[in-house]
Amino acid sequence: MTTTAVQDVRERDVRKRSPGTARPPRRPGRIRRIALPYLLLLPALLLELLVHLLPIVFGVLMSFKELTQFHLRDWSTAPWLGLENYRVSIDFDAPIGQALLKSFVTTCLFTFLSVGLCWLIGTAAAISMQETFRGRGVLRALFLVPYALPVYAAVITWAFMFQRDNGLINHVLHDQLGLTDSPSFWLIGDNSFYALLTVSVWKGWPFAFLIIMAGLQNIPKELYEAAALDGAGVWQQIRRITLPSLSSVNQVLLLVLFLWTFNDFNTPFVLLGKAAPEAANLVSVHIYQSSFATWNFGTGSAMSVLLLLFLLLVTALYLLFTSRGRKHSDV
Repeated sequence: MTTTAVQDVRERDVRKRSPGTARPPRRPGRIRRIALPYLLLLPALLLELLVHLLPIVFGVLMSFKELTQFHLRDWSTAPWLGLENYRVSIDFDAPIGQALLKSFVTTCLFTFLSVGLCWLIGTAAAISMQETFRGRGVLRALFLVPYALPVYAAVITWAFMFQRDNGLINHVLHDQLGLTDSPSFWLIGDNSFYALLTVSVWKGWPFAFLIIMAGLQNIPKELYEAAALDGAGVWQQIRRITLPSLSSVNQVLLLVLFLWTFNDFNTPFVLLGKAAPEAANLVSVHIYQSSFATWNFGTGSAMSVLLLLFLLLVTALYLLFTSRGRKHSDV
């Protein structure tokens, strides 16, 4: 290679390294590589739009209309009411608002008890399954059976068990143990709340057990060994090591359980029927009755939008407070 050629090569290298030189144009192959992930996500985004976002938009539009059985053929012709449906829904001095408020309070109490019991039972079961013993795998599989069963099949089975005359619950409590003076009505009256709570906890605690058990796998065993050498008992180890280490897992778990339980429709509808007793009239079933029993879909849509806004608000506040808690703990 001649001296002139060597100098030309060096000059080209210097021009490439100098910041003032313009970058070569992007190649079409690089553009395709950048756009490929977005193209792969496009079908899922379109499906999400069709399945969730479009019904939400239509539901919000319906909440501003006087949509009754007279406009079901073409709901776009229903008269425009503006915020009237919302005013009726939150007018707690009127019968519709009072019924919605009572259903909301019942749902809050039901959700608090169900989520708390699911977390408590799931955590206790997950901690007890950490030690190795014979038959542990079988017990883990049995614990997950309520979560794996189809909702309708499981709830219908519970409905038969809660029957007054030939149900298993009354057979055990009244005939075998003699704890009640007479067979109880579990699917009507005040007892319907406890029946619904029992089914909800039975169906939900295996999910908490599964999540907590996965979180326990990330806790080093050396921490427990060191705590045992320092004289810490089982309860102290759970309080000082297990629960603090599971704080991030519990934050997500409690939020998911809250959203699932507060918005659950299948369990009360299948267990108690279309007309739920007043003691177990959850807000999801109440909205269904307000829409399809009275054929006032505009008011039912307004109640649904209010429920959505409430869940979004609670979720935002929960995430805000938990994120602040994590920042303070890191500091």
